[in-house]
Amino acid sequence: MKRIDQINVLPFIDIMLVLLAIVLTTATFIGEGRLEIRLPDSTSQPAPPPPGAVEIGVDADGSYYLDAEPVTTERLATELDALDRSTPILLRVDAAARFEHFVAIVDQLKARRLERLTILTRKS
Repeated sequence: MKRIDQINVLPFIDIMLVLLAIVLTTATFIGEGRLEIRLPDSTSQPAPPPPGAVEIGVDADGSYYLDAEPVTTERLATELDALDRSTPILLRVDAAARFEHFVAIVDQLKARRLERLTILTRKS
C-alpha cells in the first residue's frame, strides 16, 4: 500500500475565516473615530411636558440638576432609585456640556430601567 502525501487545507481555511472576521470587526471600529457628525436642529413644535415628569439637567460645566435644583451625582442616583419605572424623565443637556455627562445619565436611567425618556431640544 502506497502512502499518499497531501496537504490538508481545511484547517488553513478555518484560520483564514477567523482572521477575516477579526480584520473586518476591527476595521469598523477604526473608521468610526473619523466620522464627522453634524446633528440636525429641531424644527418640531415643543410638546407639553407629561404630568408628573422629573427633569434632569446638565449645564455647560457638567453640574447636574434635578427639577432645577443642583444635585451631586450621588444624590441624583439616590433620587433616581426612588422613582417608579413609569415616571417620565425629561433630559435637558446644555449644548456645550461634554457628551460623557449625557451618557452617564442615560446609563443611570438604563440601570434603573427608567425608559420613559424625553430629550429636550431647542427649536431653531
